Amino acid sequence: MPRLRRSKEGGPPGVTAHVRVDRRGRIHPHRLRSGDIAVIDRLDIDLPTAEVLLDRGVAAVVNASASISGRHPTLGAQRIVAAGIPLVDEVGPEVFALVRDGERLRLHGGALYRDEGIVSTGVQQDAGRVAAALAAARDRLPAQLAAYAAESADYLRREHGLLLDGVGLPAVETAMEGRPVLVVVRGPRHRDDLAALRAYLRDQRPVLVGVDGGADTLRDAGYRPDLVVGDLGQVSDDALTDGAELVVRADRDSRPRGLLRARALGRDAVVFATSGSGADAALLLADAAGASLVVVAGAHTRLEDLFDKGRTAAAGSHLTRLGLGTTVVDARSVALLYRRRISPWTLLAPVAAALAVIAVALAVTPQGGVPMDLLAERLAAARSWLSG
Repeated sequence: MPRLRRSKEGGPPGVTAHVRVDRRGRIHPHRLRSGDIAVIDRLDIDLPTAEVLLDRGVAAVVNASASISGRHPTLGAQRIVAAGIPLVDEVGPEVFALVRDGERLRLHGGALYRDEGIVSTGVQQDAGRVAAALAAARDRLPAQLAAYAAESADYLRREHGLLLDGVGLPAVETAMEGRPVLVVVRGPRHRDDLAALRAYLRDQRPVLVGVDGGADTLRDAGYRPDLVVGDLGQVSDDALTDGAELVVRADRDSRPRGLLRARALGRDAVVFATSGSGADAALLLADAAGASLVVVAGAHTRLEDLFDKGRTAAAGSHLTRLGLGTTVVDARSVALLYRRRISPWTLLAPVAAALAVIAVALAVTPQGGVPMDLLAERLAAARSWLSG
């Protein structure tokens, strides 16, 4: 089935659908419905944001800002365009005063229409434009690396107490001491990572931590999160009310909106004030609680993936992982190296079957003695009987 709800044959061209307006930078997927036109304001759409939009089945994306500003190579626009979803950029912040949330509009050729009148216009992105913008952004990576070093120093200045001494780290009730912990982040290939860990999860039964939309990824795969960490804006109501302990990551200088949402759903939450990301918060919580190992699904491991998050977020992630050292491991590494533990009963089963065959053969032979050809015949018959 095509993902786009295009106008019926003979009608006006383009995509006609309800618009869902989110003027804040972070996408709130619980407001989106399949077939909607998402009107957002997101400078540099990263890959996790694109995955949220695609997961919700949007018909088109209209961005008030530039999806690829050139500051660093963000991968979200490429993912949206590759999925065949129309993406219109730089319509400007005035779009939020011109459109009403929930009304039906038509998007065609870089313009939003109400009936036959143009409401707003922007830049229609395609594969060629996106590839050129990404190439230009990658050419600026040397300068970005220098700025990244400065961001890292600034982040360490702000958060050295938290990173080095655990100052401001809240206590959680979820028991993690001496246990492995799996942290699921809505990042590159996070679903593939989780699927590859199926045997590990079955054998080791780690504590399950979902970071924002990672909580829904766990639920979609049939698992129940023990702990949900993040801003909570990208988490479904079902995940927030399913009994997991909630930790709201909040900027130090702003109100924790996630706490208000949790309380509106009848849940309380622990507030973790930090300038780091939700994933950083989850890693620090697991380490402080004494986790024996922290496996991360959806981690940003490549340089390109890291810069997709932006310099400030990349600096926080890098320093947090350095602080945890060998405690934190990527899911892909665990899936590659992990071999399912073989239980003693698995090893004893074929031995027991062989002994049963011999016992049957000896039981039907006087004095327990039997010619070799007769023994072979009876062994074959017993094996056939066991397999049947």
